[in-house]
Amino acid sequence: MSRPVAEAVLGIALLSVMDAIIKGLVQDLAVVQVAFLRYVVGSAVMVALATRWGPGWPSPRTIRANAVRAVLVVVTATSFFYGIGALPLAEALVLSFVSPVFTAMFAVALLGERLDRRIGAALGAGFAGVLLIVAGGGHGASGFGGGGTLLGVVAILLSSVTYAASNVLLRARAQRDPLLHIVLVQNVAPGLMLAVPAFLFWRTPHLGEAWRLALVGCLGVAGHLLLARAYAGAEATRLAPLEYTSLIWATLIGYLAFAEVPTLWVFAGGTLIVAGAAIASRRRSAVAAAPAVIDPD
Repeated sequence: MSRPVAEAVLGIALLSVMDAIIKGLVQDLAVVQVAFLRYVVGSAVMVALATRWGPGWPSPRTIRANAVRAVLVVVTATSFFYGIGALPLAEALVLSFVSPVFTAMFAVALLGERLDRRIGAALGAGFAGVLLIVAGGGHGASGFGGGGTLLGVVAILLSSVTYAASNVLLRARAQRDPLLHIVLVQNVAPGLMLAVPAFLFWRTPHLGEAWRLALVGCLGVAGHLLLARAYAGAEATRLAPLEYTSLIWATLIGYLAFAEVPTLWVFAGGTLIVAGAAIASRRRSAVAAAPAVIDPD
């Protein structure tokens, strides 16, 4: 397994844990407040890291370029947090698995990357695994969509599109800006954007919520640092199928934390998902340069 692939898998695992914690938080706190505090904690961590190890502070050019991603990050976070609060976690994750398809499409259209047969097969295997789990009823007896809402479904699908676009822009900027600068802006800018909406829905968190919010912020920083390093070293089309591994982590977290026993459909679909990720990880190709067409400067 190459370094970018390992970093992407670990980053996705950390973000999967973060999602599980957030699902519990948004049952009692407003989505915009949870998102705001997640980025406040992340900003504090990133400022500390940048002060200690960073190559100076971001230039105005870097801030402007990554601020475009920050808008997508805000839309992704708020819509996804709403979706996982409105839907069962497994169903929300299944819906979000359309994001690798959008990532590959955006990478081909905007970065000029090549969608070869191996990556196509990886995407197909992963998506087939998702469909197999949906056909078998997912993690619960209610089946796919049980207990969900139309708004929750729309929110997850919206987050999938903006997440894919964000990852492709990350691919472009990761070859130009220091990773600490990228993740710093990715935390500070969304925090500023969400400050006013969070104030309108503010409720002071109690101690139990506060430490979970702090953990969410730290997990978010660690996960996105790993993903930023991964996308700096490998094509977006190669890493896109690895997003499917989040279902594996969700299954493990559900079993260990909530005693949820996955069905045979989940194991069968998970096998296809892992197979697709393995196909993508064996692809060895040169890193494609990002064209200026998507550079906001």
